[in-house]
Amino acid sequence: MMCKKCGKIGGLLFLIFGILFLLVDLNVWNFWGLQWWTVLFILLGLGMMCSGCCPDCCKMRDGKK
Repeated sequence: MMCKKCGKIGGLLFLIFGILFLLVDLNVWNFWGLQWWTVLFILLGLGMMCSGCCPDCCKMRDGKK
């Protein structure tokens, strides 16, 4: 579970990388030769690591408000 702040940051990161991969699919830009699953695992790991350090996310997980 994530707080609203972390959810918005995560959504923004997914949007940015989605647009980058769309540009790669349209042959507009080729960046670093990364595969989509590599970026997905990096984003998921980053999200889990950041939500573990966020006090609001920790409160939500513990059932406190």
